[in-house]
Amino acid sequence: MRPTEPLPLHHSWPLYALREHLAPVLLDDRLARNQEALAERGLGLWHCTLANDSLRWTSGVYDIFGLERGSDIPRERAVACYTPDSAQAMETLRAYAIRHRRGFTLDVDILPADGGRCAMRLIAAPIVEGNQVVALHGVKQLLSGGASLLPCSDVRLFDLP
Repeated sequence: MRPTEPLPLHHSWPLYALREHLAPVLLDDRLARNQEALAERGLGLWHCTLANDSLRWTSGVYDIFGLERGSDIPRERAVACYTPDSAQAMETLRAYAIRHRRGFTLDVDILPADGGRCAMRLIAAPIVEGNQVVALHGVKQLLSGGASLLPCSDVRLFDLP
């Protein structure tokens, strides 16, 4: 991944554009609620609570990162799997998303814990309560292997189990 400067202008988007930015990874409702179906397509849902930086992932995210499904993953451990330039770009956009209440999409390179290197699309959107961003959530999609995706008429990020 080679970031394009300035990152916020090239990768950030307003929350009203969420539908447009999720379009490449939309699934029908029954598949989107099935962790195994998502994982088989190289997809996973994630959630990060900002108060304590706690992460929740579906099975597909664990698979992408080469980590044991269901294990407790500190945010620092997840960020350590990103290559340095990808981590820097992700952290820049994360801070911008929180500060300006905007989503972002970024293709990154990661070094999974089980070895190798892969490309992943990170789609993130803030969760706003009152007047404050309290969490980020979104989709992580493995870019190698060409996951096959199904169209969906009901666009939303689903709650994690």
